[in-house]
Amino acid sequence: MEYSAVVKVFATSQAYDFGCPWQSLSPNGGTGSGVVIDAALLLTSAHVVANATFVQVQKCSSSEKFTAQVEAICHDSDLALLRVESQHFMEGIAPAEIGSLPNHRDRVSVVGFPIGGEDFSITEGVVSRIEVQEYSHSQRHLLAVTVDAAINEGNSGGPVFKGGEVVGLAFQGLRNAQSIGEVVPTPLIRQFLRGKANGRVTHVPGLGIRTQKLENASLRKHLGLNSDQTGLLVTEVAPDNSCEGVLREGDVITAIDEYQIDNNGTIRYKGEFRTEYPVVLGEYLVGEEVSFDLLRNGKQIKLSTKLRKYEMLVPLNQYETAPSYFIFGGFVFQILCRDFLRCWDDWWDRAPKEFLYEYYFGIPSKERKEVVIISRVLAHEINVGYEETYNIAVNKVNGVTVRNLRQLFEVLHNSETIVDIETSIGTHVVLNAKQANNADLEILERYNIHAGCSSDLEDIALQKQRKSA
Repeated sequence: MEYSAVVKVFATSQAYDFGCPWQSLSPNGGTGSGVVIDAALLLTSAHVVANATFVQVQKCSSSEKFTAQVEAICHDSDLALLRVESQHFMEGIAPAEIGSLPNHRDRVSVVGFPIGGEDFSITEGVVSRIEVQEYSHSQRHLLAVTVDAAINEGNSGGPVFKGGEVVGLAFQGLRNAQSIGEVVPTPLIRQFLRGKANGRVTHVPGLGIRTQKLENASLRKHLGLNSDQTGLLVTEVAPDNSCEGVLREGDVITAIDEYQIDNNGTIRYKGEFRTEYPVVLGEYLVGEEVSFDLLRNGKQIKLSTKLRKYEMLVPLNQYETAPSYFIFGGFVFQILCRDFLRCWDDWWDRAPKEFLYEYYFGIPSKERKEVVIISRVLAHEINVGYEETYNIAVNKVNGVTVRNLRQLFEVLHNSETIVDIETSIGTHVVLNAKQANNADLEILERYNIHAGCSSDLEDIALQKQRKSA
């Protein structure tokens, strides 16, 4: 079999420091694999080139490295498309064809450049499972193919071949297992490439609902389901998500896009693979419509909704996006997100329990779109006595619920009187706003901080400067 389309990817990346949101972490380098699918275009894993500052690729047939640019990226499904501008890059390369979703027990070959050698490596295995799995790069639960072939560091982004066609990209190994790897399947690859070709955003959409399984017979009877009906109970509908204004609490979803949903929340995907119902979303782009069959107040109805990007109260891993923050009176305010939680070693056990609860169970509401926190206190005369008021969420300012970071910044930055900031445990930070704003210039200089707020909040700061002038 010809593997000329397989390449090695070299990436230098620099992530943001969410513990000190005004600065970046040190640059670091890594390698991965990729596959050429068209003239000068190649697929790889998003985590290989996440936060990349410089990318190069190397063909199997040569030691020469070619500079590449990230053409498109979807962190949800861990996919990236790179472009190589060099006219000589495609010499000797036959682009690979993308095939279809494999079947159970199909034999496949994983090709790539795992660490420990210079030449490409081939490992063979059998498809053992096709179902929804958690993608470690994005924490999204999406369709994945499991193979009993080793996927090691450096393999990520490498193609998985069946009969000469690419049936997926290697992207992660299975935890606590040997020689078990997981593969991004072709339905997600095709969704990503279709979005890029149509100029659409490449996020995998989400429904933004919480559901309850209906495996209990008494619960089904209480909801009015007959013996032939199955489904899931809608318990919450998050604002600013796909199902807002369409689904309601108390609805029973019996089918999604003609797939009947069983009482445990699974469907028979493609008529063969038993897996969780959100697998359907992997074939859709943001802006497209998905349909539901519902039981509402005892009546069967059919509705559809336009899909949106998945919005969470506590954002999952973020890439190529600087953290939002501002400093007021030496207090550092920022948005709670998974990247901030990762500042703790073993964060799932050692991070503040309040933060962990919001991460796992919090859902956005009309009153609160983000969890705003005080992440640290930069010691200064203005904040004496508040030294231990950090790693805590902010509930209210001047008695008004804090909706998001931007709203809080506007209130504090534009105030010239006393402000009262109430935390999630009921403690209060009371400051003279004018004195706090004046002290911030000295605080920034004292702690060598180049900006008192992130770039997405600069317009508010400029408005205040114009008013002052």
